[in-house]
Amino acid sequence: MSLALPPSTKIYLSLAPCDMRKGFDGLAAQVRNILQLDPFSGAVFLFRGKRGDRLKALVWDGSGLCLYAKRLERGKFVWPRANEGALRLSAAQVAM
Repeated sequence: MSLALPPSTKIYLSLAPCDMRKGFDGLAAQVRNILQLDPFSGAVFLFRGKRGDRLKALVWDGSGLCLYAKRLERGKFVWPRANEGALRLSAAQVAM
């Protein structure tokens, strides 16, 4: 299953490894306090754990926050080497 996103959707990668135990509130606080962005903007915020095999996506759908999670059985998610901040991606880049 994949998350279908319109091409106009803003997508941000949180570059620092994230504690994958965080839920809605912890990730929304990280978006607000560390990335200095609005978690209720409708943008998709992606977080990766230290091992690189887990990914969480946080998105406001207009009525509430949605939290998606994925764990790879083999391999790791490719991630930029920077340690802080956020990187904006296009929907095409995310699909790759």
